[in-house]
Amino acid sequence: MTTEHASEHAVVSASPAACWAVAIDIEQYPTWAQDIKEAVVLQRNDEGLPTQVAFRAAAMGRTTSYTLDYSYPDGHRVIRWTLANGDIMRRLDGHYAFTPTAEGGTEIDYELTVELLVPVPGFVKRRAEGKIMITALRELRHRVEALTP
Repeated sequence: MTTEHASEHAVVSASPAACWAVAIDIEQYPTWAQDIKEAVVLQRNDEGLPTQVAFRAAAMGRTTSYTLDYSYPDGHRVIRWTLANGDIMRRLDGHYAFTPTAEGGTEIDYELTVELLVPVPGFVKRRAEGKIMITALRELRHRVEALTP
């Protein structure tokens, strides 16, 4: 199996704290993230932040289920996740990083590494990867900006 790695960046017209608040409210993802059908927090840390979340999502014309383990290596600046288990993936690791801009907004860096359990033609993987990356950032940006006065 080949491992695919991709990264994208976006600038949001909101503070890092506003971006963090939306990104960390994982249980709300199904209300604004098009492909996420369900997100259930299974465990939280002492701060109340999700540390394990079960997802059900649309993927390549079917529904997939997976569980991610979350960590916060840089306070409220980085949200990192790794795949705990999944039905079609061997790896689904990534992170969001929030950096303030000089203009008062936030640059969001999004990285994702995916390894599927089943072989998929390269063009299908690249199309799916592009959709995930663009959709994740675009939908996060729209949600943050919609909630920011």
